[in-house]
Amino acid sequence: MILKYTIWGVLILSSLMLVMIVFRSRGSGRLVASLGLNVVVAAFLLYILNLLSGYTHIELPINTATLGTATILGIPGVILLIGVKWALL
Repeated sequence: MILKYTIWGVLILSSLMLVMIVFRSRGSGRLVASLGLNVVVAAFLLYILNLLSGYTHIELPINTATLGTATILGIPGVILLIGVKWALL
């Protein structure tokens, strides 16, 4: 039981230190805001793609792997995910 609380304490402490380091520099706020915006846009694109799956017959799950790929690569990343799904299935 003590090990569980110790792990949670280390996680919370390291998270607080990371947030403090990120917000200490001036340009990091823009970086965090840009990354957050990219995640929201990627999730919206995947949601719209799944919403239109009745017409397109393309379904991609919204999980960390697909969201990360769509966040980093954008629309070409979504096209890449569709190609990978077609190639594997």
